[in-house]
Amino acid sequence: MSEVIANMSMSLDGFVADTDDGIEQVFGWYGSGDVAVPTAVEWATFRTSEASAAVLRHGQATIGALIGGRRLFDLANGWNGTHPMGVPVFIVTHTEPTDWAHPEAPFTFVTDGIESAVAQAKAAAGDKNVAVASPTIVRQCLDAGLLDAVQVDLVPVLLGKGIPFFGELAKAPVRLDGPTVVEGEGVTHLTYRVHR
Repeated sequence: MSEVIANMSMSLDGFVADTDDGIEQVFGWYGSGDVAVPTAVEWATFRTSEASAAVLRHGQATIGALIGGRRLFDLANGWNGTHPMGVPVFIVTHTEPTDWAHPEAPFTFVTDGIESAVAQAKAAAGDKNVAVASPTIVRQCLDAGLLDAVQVDLVPVLLGKGIPFFGELAKAPVRLDGPTVVEGEGVTHLTYRVHR
């Protein structure tokens, strides 16, 4: 059965990017090992430890759609029309971009809320899972009771300030079960079930 799973790399003090949206400190583990993990795009072959490679391969095999927010979409330049996961992407936004250079890409701009985005992504994913990769969208999913699990790629760095993964939850506290733990090199992969 399809699940909705939040996944992001995070500093030990809870940030997914620095104050300038820099992700180098929290995404460095994607290029710090000897095991190649190809993705759907040529420019994004990851090189990680074997333990992290197994986590990434599992994600590639089980994720059938991705939900993100407009800010992430803009920062990533729409991944030039192909997300590294190679799956349909649903972008939650107030307004669709008028200058999207890749109208043929499997991107859907959802303007009627998070519930609609999750329903559309689940339909596209079929039996596979839906990944959520934007802090604001993760919070919206948690507040709406739509999230089944949280995966944190915890990186041993303290940023001090930046973009928090979790903050200003409307329906806190949110209880989590777990975690399951996979220890990579320079990253610890944690998976928590959202307690219902």
